Amino acid sequence: MPGRVMQKLGSNARFARVMKVVAPRMDKVAHRVTGGRFTPSSVMVPTVMLTTTGAKSGLRREVPLACLPDGDGFYLVGSNFGQGYHPAWSTNLLAHPEATVVHRRRTIPVVARLLDADEKAAVWPRLTAMWPSYDAYVDRSGRDLRVFHLTPR
Repeated sequence: MPGRVMQKLGSNARFARVMKVVAPRMDKVAHRVTGGRFTPSSVMVPTVMLTTTGAKSGLRREVPLACLPDGDGFYLVGSNFGQGYHPAWSTNLLAHPEATVVHRRRTIPVVARLLDADEKAAVWPRLTAMWPSYDAYVDRSGRDLRVFHLTPR
């Protein structure tokens, strides 16, 4: 039930602006406190903690993200809650595709690949079935959302 309510709210621009700031902070704290067992966002959607290398800084960057598990891999959508610009983590993956994810307390080294238009179109129905707000984010942002497939290395 809470997941359905949040999915409806997720399409709202004001709500998304607040959650863009609040949700990652809550998820990071909960992830740290529970040793990776729980994040508030995981109540609504499958979640990973992604660690990338900064495109400019070269520093490690950690961000909690909704994901669509796919066998041993994961799909990630650079929605940025419908903001008009791509999220930093997606730019980091373009510059440095090797990363790590923590999923269900397992740390998994991965390599990221940006999907082409046909691949993205094929997986998009599965992504929007998981989080319907992705369609609203496309409309609101006016940009082509980046979708990555992460596979274990």
